[in-house]
Amino acid sequence: MAHTAAPSARRRRLGAELRKMREHAGMTVAYAAQQLGAEGSRVSNIEAGRLGVSEERVRMLAAIYSCGDQAYVDALAAMATERGRGWWDDYRERMAVDALDLAELDFHAVGLRAVQIMHIPGLLQTEDYANAVFSTAEPALTPAQRRVNVSYRMRRREVLDREDPPQCTFLIHEAALRMEFGGSKVARGQLERLLEASEWDNVTVRAIPFSAGGFPHAGASVSYMYGVVPQLDTVQLDTPTGVTFLDGETHLANYRRILDRTEGLSLAPADTRDFIHAIAQRL
Repeated sequence: MAHTAAPSARRRRLGAELRKMREHAGMTVAYAAQQLGAEGSRVSNIEAGRLGVSEERVRMLAAIYSCGDQAYVDALAAMATERGRGWWDDYRERMAVDALDLAELDFHAVGLRAVQIMHIPGLLQTEDYANAVFSTAEPALTPAQRRVNVSYRMRRREVLDREDPPQCTFLIHEAALRMEFGGSKVARGQLERLLEASEWDNVTVRAIPFSAGGFPHAGASVSYMYGVVPQLDTVQLDTPTGVTFLDGETHLANYRRILDRTEGLSLAPADTRDFIHAIAQRL
């Protein structure tokens, strides 16, 4: 297999999962390479995502590590067979790598649960709203950069329209519902889009009203993407300096609890639609 100049999030995750599997088995890189009949550097490069790995080799490593979770092994083997470009590759060298990784995670997720504090979730944004959000970027984007960012965000939305869309639950704080990015007309159009999406079979929208008070991790937006097996779940955090991805077992468990508690404070879907409609009427 050839070296990958800039391994994707999926390639890195596959390597990281194979490393976890080896460490759980209590084996060194040298021993694993010996059992595989390869140099130690090959195993290290696979685990770092610098080298690709075949489905057969994934299954061989799983057997060496005595991993008995067949669903997990099958999921990793399927990741090894993925080939070809995704739509996000059209934006390579025009968008930050984190943005491309996020699109790839969206594409492969079977479910999504997110908390948004100050913005409407990107997957539900209208083009006018997205343009208004990107107009507030600091440092300021050039018109060309803003067009690329808006175009990318609109492409991300397509994951909700495919034949097998992920099941999504969006917990949106009242602050985000009331922020008038682009003015009242744009904000009203965005809320109408949100109401429309809330009726889709694969989308649940729940508002967190100011009256709910404080809740866990209230200072940041969080997205939890569900993989085909729990071990492949990923948490994505938005920060002022960029995007952070977490996939450690402790992080995943903590954020599942955070999301459960936050969802418990949110309005039911039907009450949320009434709540959003009332805000839209005042614009």
